Amino acid sequence: MRIFSGIQPTGKLHIGNYFGAIQNMVKLQEQGEAIFSIVDLHAITVSYDAAQMQERIRETLLDFLAAGIDPKKAIIFIQSQVKEHSELAYLLTTVTPVGQLQRMTQFKDKSQKEKTVNAALLIYPVLMAADILLYDTDIVPVGEDQKQHLELTQDIVRRFNNRFGEVFKVPKLQIPENGARIMSLSNPSRKMSKSEPEGCIFITDRPDTIQEKVKKAVTDNERKINFDPQRRPALANLITIYSLCEKKKIDELGLDKFDGHAQFKAALAKSLINYLAPIRKRRLELE
Repeated sequence: MRIFSGIQPTGKLHIGNYFGAIQNMVKLQEQGEAIFSIVDLHAITVSYDAAQMQERIRETLLDFLAAGIDPKKAIIFIQSQVKEHSELAYLLTTVTPVGQLQRMTQFKDKSQKEKTVNAALLIYPVLMAADILLYDTDIVPVGEDQKQHLELTQDIVRRFNNRFGEVFKVPKLQIPENGARIMSLSNPSRKMSKSEPEGCIFITDRPDTIQEKVKKAVTDNERKINFDPQRRPALANLITIYSLCEKKKIDELGLDKFDGHAQFKAALAKSLINYLAPIRKRRLELE
């Protein structure tokens, strides 16, 4: 079994990246041939600081290694150093309808944030397809936000193979059952993002920083601590993070022991700090 996954070098990784993708990548490197890429070509589809790119690649690599990606068990490489990614992406654009690319949710969202929308942003999912197909990938561990792109990859494979024969295998996507989509602590309607550092827990944040961010996390006016994603999305997001750090199912957490948000947040902060401590320690050693 061959596994492929990539992470953009857009700054230090946060717990959304970790629980949504990295944690699964660490597990999968024990189960087959693992190929993990720092996808710098994807990172230049939107506005970026060219002077900071090499440092961000380095930061991402350090986070990869600190989180448990092992170069003795997996191949780790920088996407732009393998020219075949760009070459295959161009070939795949010949079987990809523009209309399908324009319907991609991420394209619509990112287009609204950019002053000028470039063609690279539109064909971003085709480059992702090339990343995956280049290695005869069987499994792609991704977060929920990339599901649509992986489904497009599967469409591209079927279209290409129908026209030219059985060239590529159809990859399967693997999304974690719990924690695939961690939301912002400051705005639970949006997924956790490096662009909103106040609502983002980085995997190398200091303990005092984690405590402060959790303390300020948005909740609601109800005192009882219970898991209700539809009615109480902000609290449900925090409970999801707590369950991941405690390595327990939500119904095993004993949420009724908490007397209000302050007590629950204190427990969440402590759990996060303890969970991330080995990663932060390893990261400092690697630096």
